[in-house]
Amino acid sequence: MSLNRSWIVRFALLSVCAISLISCGSAPEPEGPVSSMPVGEPIEIEAPLGLPPVPTPADNPATAETIALGRRLYYDVRLSVDDSIACASCHRPDAGFADPDQFSSGVDGQKGGRQAPTVINTAYFSTQFWDGRSPSLEDQAAGPVQAPVEMANTLEAVEKQLAEDASYVAEFEKAFGSGDITYERIGKAIATFERTVLSGNSAFDRFEYGGEEDALSESAKRGLEVFRDPAKGNCEVCHAMEEDHALFTDDKFHNLGVGANIDGTLADQGRYEVTKNEADRGAFKTPGLRNIAESGPYMHDGSLKTLKEVIDFYIGAGNSNEWRDKDLKELDHLTGQERTDLEEFLKSLSAEMPANTGAPTD
Repeated sequence: MSLNRSWIVRFALLSVCAISLISCGSAPEPEGPVSSMPVGEPIEIEAPLGLPPVPTPADNPATAETIALGRRLYYDVRLSVDDSIACASCHRPDAGFADPDQFSSGVDGQKGGRQAPTVINTAYFSTQFWDGRSPSLEDQAAGPVQAPVEMANTLEAVEKQLAEDASYVAEFEKAFGSGDITYERIGKAIATFERTVLSGNSAFDRFEYGGEEDALSESAKRGLEVFRDPAKGNCEVCHAMEEDHALFTDDKFHNLGVGANIDGTLADQGRYEVTKNEADRGAFKTPGLRNIAESGPYMHDGSLKTLKEVIDFYIGAGNSNEWRDKDLKELDHLTGQERTDLEEFLKSLSAEMPANTGAPTD
């Protein structure tokens, strides 16, 4: 082969490589899926007095960047289809991160059928929602966005709208290493922020775990004994306390007869709709009791307006139905003073929320 012919062959091969983008040693590799692993320095979310260490998933460690991003997303109405509803619309910081209305208002004023549960201390729950249908805070974050009576949006539409905001693109790049906005990343950021919504260091905690004898009033101290005593309130059977912390929930599901009609039929099947287990009919997650005085109305249907109404409901062992929890006992033996003391104890569980859980100001 002559020298000129050799160069002609080489030029032809290079041209074919450039045109067809076949692998000739320099063609780019196809891009893989966008990583949703935070890239910042992992930090430990500090648990206040009375709470255990905050659990975080291995694939979503807390970072300063994801917490800040999740906080912004939590208060952003652009997650809803008409820019009217944010997470904070139904889980309000001024109402114990719950909703003061019996049922929350979604897009176009639509109403759901359950009271919005508080976000406080949900970091410790093994499942989310009243019926436990979501296995994690990350998974839960997608539910309200797509619910027709809540935000009535699609995950794809949220991704597209936020991607048009250069400031969001920059924040996602800081948090996840690129400016790609996916709902998996959105859910992780919101979940990480929600893990910082913690209530501890209450008057009860300072008395029980801090050794401050004067932190509780005498009435609240008596109420604590009513709460604990199996022969009196027996509340701890579901609202569990431990030696070094208290979440005030067993993280399980119980049928109290809330919403049961006079003939025992149930208006809401609760956990049964998730498990199809007959024993789960009318069962709902035991809520924690932190900041309970601020997060009414109470029960999954918001039917009880005050703490006194809740205590009175338990005095009668709830509403009778075929599936009512066997641990639910009548408390009509409690005196009027003991009932008042129990309410005072419940009020002692309120505490100030951590800094930087309110709406961003910048």
